[in-house]
Formats: sequence, C-alpha cells, structure tokens
Amino acid sequence: MMSVVHRLTAGWLLDHLAFINQYGYEICDSFAYADGVTLSTSVTSTGDCHHTSNFAATSTSRDGSIPGPGDVVEAELKTEKMRYVFREEFFDISKPHIAVAPEEQLCRECPELSLTEIKANSNREEHQEGTKSGVGDSVASARKKRKRKCVFNQGELDALEYHSKVRKLIWEGTWYLVQEGLKSGFLHRNTAEVSCRKNVGPGHIDCGLAELCEMAKQFPAVNESDHQAVHVLDDETSIPEQDLLSCVTENSSNCAKIVVLMGQKYLVPPKSSFLLSDISCLQPLLNYKKKYDVIVIDPPWENKSLKRSNRYSYLSSWQIKQIPVPALAAPNCLVVTWVTNRQKHLRFVKDELYPHWSVKTLAEWHWVKITRAGEFVLPLDSLHKKPYEVLVLGRVQGDIKETLRKSEDVLPIPEHKLIVSIPCSLHSHKPPLTAVLAEFIKPDVECLELFARNLQPGWTSWGNEVLKFQHIDYFTLLRNEN
Repeated sequence: MMSVVHRLTAGWLLDHLAFINQYGYEICDSFAYADGVTLSTSVTSTGDCHHTSNFAATSTSRDGSIPGPGDVVEAELKTEKMRYVFREEFFDISKPHIAVAPEEQLCRECPELSLTEIKANSNREEHQEGTKSGVGDSVASARKKRKRKCVFNQGELDALEYHSKVRKLIWEGTWYLVQEGLKSGFLHRNTAEVSCRKNVGPGHIDCGLAELCEMAKQFPAVNESDHQAVHVLDDETSIPEQDLLSCVTENSSNCAKIVVLMGQKYLVPPKSSFLLSDISCLQPLLNYKKKYDVIVIDPPWENKSLKRSNRYSYLSSWQIKQIPVPALAAPNCLVVTWVTNRQKHLRFVKDELYPHWSVKTLAEWHWVKITRAGEFVLPLDSLHKKPYEVLVLGRVQGDIKETLRKSEDVLPIPEHKLIVSIPCSLHSHKPPLTAVLAEFIKPDVECLELFARNLQPGWTSWGNEVLKFQHIDYFTLLRNEN
C-alpha cells in the first residue's frame, strides 16, 4: 500500500499523509456558474470510482446564501473537477521538539547504555527543557526543577526500567529504517536547517462534538423497534443531529460524501461507517450487528496533565473494561490497544483488560515518531516524554477449531515491530494500521476503531469526536476547470 514507504525486518517506515490522500476525495462532476453558484455532486474516491451521482440537495453562492426556488440564475455552465487533500503542513515536522546533543542524534548504531547513564541523560534533558522553554522562568525555579528530577518516584523508575529493555530495539530498528528513507529521498537530512513553512493555520478546531454527545443524553429515548439501525448516506448532505447520534451512519458507496453537522462540514470516505456517541451510548454499535476481525482501541488514558488542563476527557480503568469488546469481536479477532508510556497502563492492559475480554497478549510494538530529517522528535532518553508509544496486540481466545481455521494462511503476529513515521502535528492523530496489519489478517475483513477521531475507508469508527479530523478545514480543495 502507498502508506508503507519501506518494510524491513525491524518494521515499517510509513507515510501517514499518503495514506490519507491515496483515496483522494474527488468531486467527479460539478457545474459551476459564472456568478459563483455551485451545484455539487458526491465526492468521489480516485482509487476505484468514476461514478457520477445526482445533484446534492444544497447549492451555495459566493456569499454563502442558498438560492431559493424563485431565484433565476442566468450564467454559463462550466465543468469543474474538485478534489480534497489533507493539508501537508500538518506533517511538516522538520526539527525535534527539544534540541539534543550531536552524540545523541540518530546518526549511528545504538550505543549500549546502562540504566544509570539513561537516568543521567534524562536529568540533563529535563534541565535543558526547563531552562530554555520558559524564557520568563527564574534561575531559582529552574534549579528547583532540576533538583526535583534527581529523585525518581516509583512510576518513573518503572518507566526507566522498561525503557532500558526496549531502547536498543528502538534505536537500531529506527536507524535502519531511517537509512532506507534517506536513500530513497523520502527523508532529507538538510530539512533540519529549514525553518517551518507557512503558518499551519487552525491546529485545533472546536466543533463541539463531545459536547453534542453529552447533550444527546437529554434527547427523548428512541424506541428501538421503530428506529433504523443504520443511516445510509445519500446525496443529501445535512443530517439531523438525533439521527446521527442514535444509529450508525454508513457511506456504502465508492464515493466520499460531505455531511453537515451543526453547520460544520465533514468529509466521509468511501465504504466507511461511524457512530458519534460517548461510552454510555454504545447500543447503536451493537445494533449494527457486525462482528469485527480487527479492533483498534485508543483509550483516553487518565493522566495528571489531562486532569490539570481540563481540556480533554479521560476514562478510568474500570470504565475502559466496560467496553463490550467480546460482543463486537469475531472469533480470533485481532485486538490492538494504544498505550501511553505509563507502566501502570501497560500492566493494566496485559494483566487485567485483555484477560477480562478473553484476549491473549501476543506482542508489544512501538510507534516511533521522527522528523522529516530522520531524527527522533524528542530525545530517546527523555524522562518527561518519549519519542515512541506502545501498541499491545492480542487475539480473542475462543473455540480452538475455529481459531485454527481462521489462522490459516495468516502469518503469526511478531513479538516486536516498529512503526516509524513523521507524526501529525494535530493532537492524537495516530498513524494508520491498515497496511501494517494486512499480512496478519485475511483480506476484506471487518475492522473497527474505538475512540477514533478520524475515519478510514473500509472501517467502522466510533467515538465522541469520531469526525474531528474529517473537518473540511483540515483539507485543501483543489480545483481543475475543464
């Protein structure tokens, strides 16, 4: 697939942006009037569709108004092709977030470091961050920060111990993948000196999706026997909020669609479906009657900074255990959970969560974040944050015969792999797993992402911000008049 730039024994070098844009959301036929009034059709995937649908229900003029039935438009028709692409500046990570010493950069094979040396590196990096990031900080507060970091609490000691075990694998595997990226021209060393390009624009678009899900609890109860389980998107772009929140919305066509919710436009890729709701309203997903062969979970893990910021919601461990994975999983389902670098959460997934769901842990993979120059986005030995995140992979345990039948012609899950990519600058926009999981699952299987913030072709997605990164402002509209 286009998103895999290089594949080595250690893992994969991914192009996240190419994955999003390989389906190039293109409007096949649109008739633009000279005065700016446009009647638009469905947005079509360039991958496999040349279909032209009927006109959409809405048309707009330059000033944003919608022509009424009595309006007369006298203008010449022009055929226009339009395509949406994700804005590449969100992947323009040219420099590490924190500068590192030359000897720590990813330019040679991994030096062996003891736990003591890793602690020293961590202390040095924390001090550098503390003294340079806060320009207005006093020397006294910087000293206080440095002094505090000399004493490690139990959580930090656990994290350091884990890091010392995986450090060599991450360094060496990333080094080999980066070398391939530099040889092929996907990565460029000289970009480290180049300052960031144009202004990135809105990094956080507050569409109120989570708030809408909260408000939905006040909606009148829907009689399930009278209510449809699926809302199939047609050419109408506007969906009543209650319909969107009370059943799965499905785009079953080969063409992408635009939906309007609370006055905001979102792109829905072809062959995708989603449910916008919070964890208390999961029943519509169960009513969808699908069993999934792959379930990817990205829980909003509880942590101190989230509690302080009050910007993002989080779930406790017991709430995460309530997710009905057994009811959603097909036999031998592959379950992948994103875990932060807190050892408490990693232990919880392996020792409590997976056994609770009858999932056997098979592997721990790592997503490694690099710049366009091939450097770690953060020093590898940083104590505060790491340039990698953990994925725990497991399979649902069930009938042995069924498991053996399902695993025929499918490779076993390797114990360790790296997914190396330039991260998106948007908070929590995870890299796509479709291409890297392809060899470990059968083709054309049902895939589900829980706590999703974006949609993928061929996947069902659920979350209280499931349309977040599908907002039209994250995309650029390309026009080609004929």
